[in-house]
Amino acid sequence: MPILVHAVRALARSRAVTLIVVVAPPDGVAEVRALLDTHGLPTTADVRVVAGGDTRQESVRLGLAAVPEDVETVLVHDAARPLVPVETVDAVVAAVRAGAPAVVPVLPLADTVKQVEPREDGPEPVVGTPERSLLRAVQTPQGFRRDVLTAAHEKVAARGEGATDDAGMVESIGVQVVAVPGHEEAFKVTRPLDLVLAEAVLARRRATDGY
Repeated sequence: MPILVHAVRALARSRAVTLIVVVAPPDGVAEVRALLDTHGLPTTADVRVVAGGDTRQESVRLGLAAVPEDVETVLVHDAARPLVPVETVDAVVAAVRAGAPAVVPVLPLADTVKQVEPREDGPEPVVGTPERSLLRAVQTPQGFRRDVLTAAHEKVAARGEGATDDAGMVESIGVQVVAVPGHEEAFKVTRPLDLVLAEAVLARRRATDGY
């Protein structure tokens, strides 16, 4: 089953999610729609497919434009995080509805982090060691009040490849972002080893939860 299908189903498991807007490559809307239809869509949420843009920032803006105006809480999720548990989705939504304008799920860092001076060739000099206890790895879905996310996309001009983090855009316009606990299974599938881990998680879920 394609990763995208898993991601759509993961969000649809939350009772708080009533609409899922899948942002596809501009020339791939029909293909993505057919892919979703082939594997069966959840019946608990309306699923729409719209054309995205040349950058992630533009694609999120176009996806946001497809959300009905009466929707007050919006989640932005990476399709490359197909196994996010419903508890994480619900926690993000609950925090927004409780009054937070922007929410991100996070995990503490297991590794020490070094700040370096980038070099194209040769070893990179270490220039600092941030305090690990103050750092968090950010996951998705990120949750927002609709008006806050819209304002960020209206005010933050796209530069280069555009913003890669919507919470960062919200921060840049002076809005407070808060963190809630994320989950280890909401990892991003970007490397071959991640696929192995994802398959292991799915196998465990099928064996224990009837997933």
